[in-house]
Amino acid sequence: MTVDELYELLRVRSEVFVVEQNCVYQDLDGDDQNSIHLWLTVADKVVALAHVCPAGTHMQEISIGRVITTERGKGYGKQMMLHAIETAKKHFNAKQIDIEAQEYAKRFYESVGFRQSSDTFMLDDIPHIKMTLTI
Repeated sequence: MTVDELYELLRVRSEVFVVEQNCVYQDLDGDDQNSIHLWLTVADKVVALAHVCPAGTHMQEISIGRVITTERGKGYGKQMMLHAIETAKKHFNAKQIDIEAQEYAKRFYESVGFRQSSDTFMLDDIPHIKMTLTI
């Protein structure tokens, strides 16, 4: 990953998670160094991104996080999640993948096979649920 690529991913994460969602939180949490970063560009613009974390990094199990689409309704999020799942299987031999999903996105994650595996909890003042995909 180049410095410019890293900058753009961090810029998009800040744009969506901090500015758009009006949520102050510590984005640089130590997970990035051990994660596989995925992003999709269209016309030289990042339109979706995510990272795949090995077990014991962000969560006990292999996890996918920082899932963002900047252009909604075009299928980029689903494309990104399916690629992230395949990446977790290929690079980490995933049999289970966990995510901490914002509660409003539950149906989206269910559409790619995840199932709710916890009660609602607050994370950075936003309702979340843990979801699990068993492969």
